[in-house]
Amino acid sequence: MPPRSMVCILSLLLGTGCSLRKAALDRVGDALAQGGGTFASDPDPDLVRDATPFALKTVESLLDARPRHPGLLLAAASGFAQYARAFVQDEADYAEAGDPARAAHLRRRAKALHLRARAYGLRGLDVALPGFSAGLATDPDRTLARAARAQVPLLYWTAAAWASAFSLDVSDAALASDQARIEGLLDRALALDPTWNGGALHAFRGAWEAAHLQAGGSAANARRSFQEALRLSGGLDAATHVALAESLDLEAQDRRAFEGHLREALAVDPDRDPARRVAILVAQKRARWLLTRMNDLFLDAPETPP
Repeated sequence: MPPRSMVCILSLLLGTGCSLRKAALDRVGDALAQGGGTFASDPDPDLVRDATPFALKTVESLLDARPRHPGLLLAAASGFAQYARAFVQDEADYAEAGDPARAAHLRRRAKALHLRARAYGLRGLDVALPGFSAGLATDPDRTLARAARAQVPLLYWTAAAWASAFSLDVSDAALASDQARIEGLLDRALALDPTWNGGALHAFRGAWEAAHLQAGGSAANARRSFQEALRLSGGLDAATHVALAESLDLEAQDRRAFEGHLREALAVDPDRDPARRVAILVAQKRARWLLTRMNDLFLDAPETPP
């Protein structure tokens, strides 16, 4: 829907009678909340990057009027988290060598966007399970036990945004103290629906374990989680191949495995899984960038053919 048309619709909705306005807003909210597939399947990630901010602000505008709409809260949590990760964090990494100041600015922005996503996720969980966010701080075990399979998407996006914000600023003491809550959300989602979204939870578990290798994490457990994610996705989750390379292969300084996993990511055909097309293309862009940096990332020199 073109931006001008959406603005006109919103203006009309805001001018209708109270009950009709609420019903109309709910219908538009439902449509927007279910419309993410159009973005996810687009063959042009740059178009999605440019269009997403308007879509997110539209969702926020509707939430101002319908603050407890479950679909809109999930759309806001997932939308802000995905936009921050795919189009802000990655851009910060790409800018690092040529413009460190811009890279630092983008990372600060990405952190703020992830925290906004987390806030919407917690609001969504509070709508579904009243008192959830407060209980997560005071009695996490009992609170998490209340979550059912229907809450798995919110559990995932809340935890993913929270974890991403921490990864961008590990010196943030408040976020560091939240790690048990992040892990609790992830563990509960895995217990409820381990196959959700083609292995996304296992990919998250692998990345989380790999990021904590210096604090008792297990490389073997991380690898098993990544492999399970790839199995559930049929090998089509290019981002998991990239995450495996960037975490475990790089940590082990295994140049051959690193390159192999990036080549596997590049071999994924985006048209085989249209629902992941943008995610695949974004991951493949990162894979190509990482391949150009191998001599900077590995201490050993590349093998010289005989």
